[in-house]
Amino acid sequence: MQPTHEAYSELEMAYDHFNDALYEGQLPKCLLTFQRDKRSYGYFASERFVNSSGVKTDEIAMNPAMFAVIPAAEIMQTLVHEMAHQWQFHFGKPGRRSYHNKEWGAKMEAIGLMPSNTGEPGGKKVGEQMMDYIIEGGPFEAACNELLSRLAITWRDRLPVQKLVDQVMAGTVEGVEAADLIAMGVELETPASKSNRRKYSCSKCGVNAWGKPNLNLMCGDCQERLEDVGP
Repeated sequence: MQPTHEAYSELEMAYDHFNDALYEGQLPKCLLTFQRDKRSYGYFASERFVNSSGVKTDEIAMNPAMFAVIPAAEIMQTLVHEMAHQWQFHFGKPGRRSYHNKEWGAKMEAIGLMPSNTGEPGGKKVGEQMMDYIIEGGPFEAACNELLSRLAITWRDRLPVQKLVDQVMAGTVEGVEAADLIAMGVELETPASKSNRRKYSCSKCGVNAWGKPNLNLMCGDCQERLEDVGP
């Protein structure tokens, strides 16, 4: 087992693949790093590193905590988003500081990612804090599907995974189902039979959750411990 080699080689393979498929191989090699950041999925920093000979290189950092709680396609989406910043630094005119300008947005659209400040259709295409969504049938979708048919993210941060699993199983998080976790590659512990499943209830607001016996669950609204009320 070589965790460092596996994790970084997968990231580098993805970078090389998208560089060839979406950027015509124009982007220079850069230093790919893992950086935890509660505020973002990743970032680009131009000429952030220098070697002993004085040669500079860019940095693209990816937040490994996010690997655990978003689908693999969104991980790749983040990487390609940051690669668009790298492309603009070398071949275009970047906006001031973190501003995502029209040139960057046009490049994103050309490679199959639609800029949106909400991450949904109809959002603003330029601004300080920008997300994006996949354009159906676009170059990114095709390139990403091809890559993920032969590449998987091997290493994931355990803490975000366990936190999300606990929230889903307790019914305290909206918009994520157990099936979504399974689609992300998370293995869920399931009861051997329905007779082993217990119902937990909040005595104050009446919210219910189901799970295996002896769980220690809390109501997110009332901050009360959920009581085991039976099968």
